[in-house]
Amino acid sequence: MINRFIYGVDLLSRTVGHAFAWCIIILTFGTCYEVFMRYVLNDPTSWAFDMSYIMYGALFFMAGAYTLSRGGHVRGDVFYRMWRPRTQAGVELVLYVLFFFPGVLALVIAGWPYGFESFKLREVSVNSPAGVPIWQLKFLIPFGAALLALQGVAELLRCVQCLRDGRWAPRLHDVEELDEVLVKQHSGQGVGDVK
Repeated sequence: MINRFIYGVDLLSRTVGHAFAWCIIILTFGTCYEVFMRYVLNDPTSWAFDMSYIMYGALFFMAGAYTLSRGGHVRGDVFYRMWRPRTQAGVELVLYVLFFFPGVLALVIAGWPYGFESFKLREVSVNSPAGVPIWQLKFLIPFGAALLALQGVAELLRCVQCLRDGRWAPRLHDVEELDEVLVKQHSGQGVGDVK
């Protein structure tokens, strides 16, 4: 039951992360178009700056849970990787309870009225004369934080399982870090399958 919940939340985080990864493509094409217009045709756009921070902001808000599900957030690995799995899980459990959940829940609670007010006003950007709508970006704050909180619950359960079993439950993998690939190749294990 717990494994099914963790897997389902990991799958949801992956789906949302992959969907919002398209913001990078939109951001790249929009920025290239702006550079071409500005420096080749000497006719800059009025919406490029707004588009870039909306795309980057959407990616940032909605990819946090995906990154957490992959164990990709920054940590003090210089100490962490030398600990036994049970020690790692115990420290993570305490840190999730003391710091992660209060911060993320504050973001959900404060982000909802902030995003809803922007939605009611149909807020637009003041950075350009184009009047690009930005309410949808502000409305993503509570949704991204809620998804992050849900993934945090899955990570908390993963810590409890590790404390019980003495080993970490497997994670979904869709990418592999280069250093891990090189270590596997050097040790003769091969690269392995990417799921």
